[in-house]
Amino acid sequence: MAGTVAQANVVAKVKSPRERVLRRLSRNPSGVAGFAMLVVFVLVAAFGPALLGIDPTEQTLRMRLMPPSPEHLFGTDHLGRDVLARVIHGARISLQVATLVILVAITIGVTLGAVAGYAGGLVDTVIMRVTDIFLSFPSTVLAMAIAVALGKGMYNAMLAVGLVWWPWYTRLVRGQMLSLRSADYVQAAESQGLSPFRIVWRHILPNTLSTIVVQASLDVGYAVLATAGLSFIGLGAQPPTPEWGVMVSEGRQYLTSYWWVPMLPGMAIFFTVMGVNLFGDALRDAMDPRDLAR
Repeated sequence: MAGTVAQANVVAKVKSPRERVLRRLSRNPSGVAGFAMLVVFVLVAAFGPALLGIDPTEQTLRMRLMPPSPEHLFGTDHLGRDVLARVIHGARISLQVATLVILVAITIGVTLGAVAGYAGGLVDTVIMRVTDIFLSFPSTVLAMAIAVALGKGMYNAMLAVGLVWWPWYTRLVRGQMLSLRSADYVQAAESQGLSPFRIVWRHILPNTLSTIVVQASLDVGYAVLATAGLSFIGLGAQPPTPEWGVMVSEGRQYLTSYWWVPMLPGMAIFFTVMGVNLFGDALRDAMDPRDLAR
């Protein structure tokens, strides 16, 4: 009886992988800080425009280039527009950017990686050579070329960045597929006559989900930064869209005299990317399978 109780206590103390991940995240100061920044970013993007209630495109020339004050906490720009309102609306645009870019990259990359890793042979060779061709170009230069081909615009810029970033997911998922397709549960599924699509979709891909989530968390910051860069050089969002890259581009000529015009949207980019990267790094460490197995 005593042995049974002791065994029950041992079992109760064993935490699930999810609980261990959450515990590691909560004990990582940089991860907690990054998560807090990410939460603020999402809340501002979701509720900020409605709560502030200021039109980010409304121009009041008599109030142009006013410094930060109780009336305009972030000051106004060269057209008298409220900088805080534009930064807050820019957070919503950046959230849309990150979501679309990651979805495009994951959809293309995971699909090609799964096909290459499971099929092997000539299919694997062709897909990986195409992947290597994309990886041989600097990602920023390739994104600029695709954006030029698609034409100026926010959604074209997002699509361009997504089309550049899929090869990393292809390589990642292919490697996972190669290591998992020989697992016992995969061979058992094959012996039952299940279709390759069902084996990949139901039995292999779910076991790669944690790796994909970690990679996506690290790529959110890249998506925001790259798309803002395209907008900065005129290939992304166009004025008067309240997008952070556009705001920095429009305000760069006022950097030395009216610092708040370019600096505050620039700081929004900085803190968003830093928060996402801190959380992504902490999530990667927390979900390390070598630690979870201990």
